[in-house]
Amino acid sequence: MTLFLNRTVSLLYDDRQRVFDPIARAWRRVPEAALGGEAISVQDAARWLQKDSGRPARAPVAVIGPRTATLAQLGAAEALGAQLAGLGVAVLCGGLAGVMTAAAKGAAEAGGVAIGLLPEADWRDANPYVTYALASGVGLARNAIIAEAGLCIIAVGGGFGTLSEMAYGRQFDRPVFALENAPEVAGVTKLDTVEAAIEAVARVILNLDGTEKPWR
Repeated sequence: MTLFLNRTVSLLYDDRQRVFDPIARAWRRVPEAALGGEAISVQDAARWLQKDSGRPARAPVAVIGPRTATLAQLGAAEALGAQLAGLGVAVLCGGLAGVMTAAAKGAAEAGGVAIGLLPEADWRDANPYVTYALASGVGLARNAIIAEAGLCIIAVGGGFGTLSEMAYGRQFDRPVFALENAPEVAGVTKLDTVEAAIEAVARVILNLDGTEKPWR
């Protein structure tokens, strides 16, 4: 598939002459409208939608993982946070230590937004890189909220807590991606690199695979 962008009229379309409707979050066939664009990569198309179209997908991308993480997992989470910020996407995490801190740090230092959804009722528990701390007070039930609220979910390593978020994500029909030895869950896409994860997120943002409900 090749994507094209007509910046003059803010029109994103593909080589099948389907035009992306950012309000309905759907691709529609309008042949007469698909003219005059330049070829553009999936990531650049997602970046344009999020930063320049005026009609971005406003849901964050959830980055989940353990409080006690390996150096490789921390590095991947920080890189994810930075590259998601580069796409113009807010990062949603659990707001505490480990992978959560690394993802928030990457997003914050790249000029993005990191949302920390905390299990307890004190927002001051959030790690220092969180832009907005949401003190839920619901304990581990917040795992379900993170899974529901994310446009998609990226798991970086993890144990039982991460496993529960991944399972909730699949129950809620969210695309879930796994990096750095994250738990194996049916329906989760295992990826080898941060770059592959960002490409997958860009496809979700553009709903290229048709997995997102039109209202979302």
